[in-house]
Amino acid sequence: MSNFGPTEALSDPSNASLEQSLKHRFDVIEHRITIEGRTFDLRHPRSADDLISEDEFNRDERLPYWAEVWPSAYVLAQRIAAEGRVESERPKRSLLELGCGCGLAAITAGAFGFETIAVDYYPEALEFAWLNANLNEIPPPTTRVVDWRSYPSDLRDFDLVVAADVLYERDYCRLVAAAFRQSLRPGGLGILTDPQRLKAEAFPEECRRAGLQLSLPQVFGPLSVPGGDAAVRQTVNLFEIRRID
Repeated sequence: MSNFGPTEALSDPSNASLEQSLKHRFDVIEHRITIEGRTFDLRHPRSADDLISEDEFNRDERLPYWAEVWPSAYVLAQRIAAEGRVESERPKRSLLELGCGCGLAAITAGAFGFETIAVDYYPEALEFAWLNANLNEIPPPTTRVVDWRSYPSDLRDFDLVVAADVLYERDYCRLVAAAFRQSLRPGGLGILTDPQRLKAEAFPEECRRAGLQLSLPQVFGPLSVPGGDAAVRQTVNLFEIRRID
């Protein structure tokens, strides 16, 4: 597996300078979340809605969903922590998160013993993920800006590939299934959480076409993220994904 360096935006910043820069650009809030007995203090923008850019949406339908901690990310982080506990006697395993947002799942992976790479379409998301790892004294994930429409060929052979609430456009079902197929090693485990979005209904068929086996969903909720917006309550499906070789 290739080693990737931090993005240009994360070229060895101190916690203080990076946090100051993010607070200058965003209305940043603090959010405390406990996952499997480990409490994390997160920083992220107050509202994704405040960051919507009409120009960016018109260009490529880009929406800043990365800016909030959603129930699907909370469920994914809990599952990652459970995987880390169960496998604590094994050598450190590699984990790739597709669409890391502000980093809850990625830093949970780091806290529970995974060697983690976090990718996102937004460089700003990677800055928050990096900062949140450092603030919680967790080795920060390696970060990389990735567009699923031109998925890098060297993202391969991970023990775990995970994603939370990334199927909010119909075409993403095909792109995300292809990413799981390429990036999972034979025998590896994929985990995807989704809040029962209608546009995600095509995902099982796209997994089949990509040569992936998708489990029946485990269903959680309806639930909201502790310490977050209690009005956001979603029922979350968790799927396990494996390659068919």
